[in-house]
Amino acid sequence: MRSNSPFPSLDKAPAADDGVLLRPMTDADLPQAQAMSAELRWPHRPVDWEHVFAHSEGIVAERDGQIIATAQRWRWGERHATLGLVIVTPACQGRRIGHRLMTALLDGLDHCTALLQATTEGRGLYERLGFVRTGEIRQHQGVAQPAPLIALPEGWRLRPAGQNEAQALHKLDEEARGMPRPALIDDLLAQAEACVVLDHDGTQKGFAILRRFGRGHVIGPVIAPDAESAKALIAHLAGTNAGRFTRIDIDFDAGLTEWLESLGLLRVDAATTMVRGAPLQHPEGAPRLFAIVSQAIC
Repeated sequence: MRSNSPFPSLDKAPAADDGVLLRPMTDADLPQAQAMSAELRWPHRPVDWEHVFAHSEGIVAERDGQIIATAQRWRWGERHATLGLVIVTPACQGRRIGHRLMTALLDGLDHCTALLQATTEGRGLYERLGFVRTGEIRQHQGVAQPAPLIALPEGWRLRPAGQNEAQALHKLDEEARGMPRPALIDDLLAQAEACVVLDHDGTQKGFAILRRFGRGHVIGPVIAPDAESAKALIAHLAGTNAGRFTRIDIDFDAGLTEWLESLGLLRVDAATTMVRGAPLQHPEGAPRLFAIVSQAIC
């Protein structure tokens, strides 16, 4: 069993006056955590929890031996982190347990840029903890329709990812997301049912991944230099997955909402992108992240 112990302040911390104890999360907690997410009608399967926990440092809140809340963080290098899967079981909401979890989760991240996707219910808490709004994510999903292919300029093409391209895709992801995540990209490539690369005269300029998740499949990340090439990547994978349930979490500022709905992927939800610490850097000429990996990992 793997044991996460990145929170030394929790190791010997006593239970609070209400009997709630915070402790590091372990693999053994995953079945209860997945059951809690299912209670909230989140789509994560047990294997989805296993995939995200492979890179995370998690905390659970426990009372009378039962897990009542959970939260996770992912460290990307020395200066970046993402936070997500903050869940408090409905029977225990309104008792500041989420605040306690987040305070513990932020311990040790004072010099990091921390990124998360906030629900409407959680946004006020995150603002009080120093997070500021930087954008919005729109969740689109549905049964994908066959997609007309997007014409690319001369010298540009889509092709399957090769076996030795991981390093180039790591670089594209780091430039687009603003933080290094090579281990995550390697795992996504291992899980992928399809990975398509945007190629310009033999140089990788973007890519997109289709993989199993939740009720069906998810497209993400999608990294491209501009909206038209992002459409080409998405249309290719949506067409590959036509007739099957497909989800994509898109940057609202990309302006792709109406186009996605024409593919049968309707908007069903939204989340607020929030950052604490130094803003994420996006070098001039770098590719853009049009669709995220997931609202948890970002």
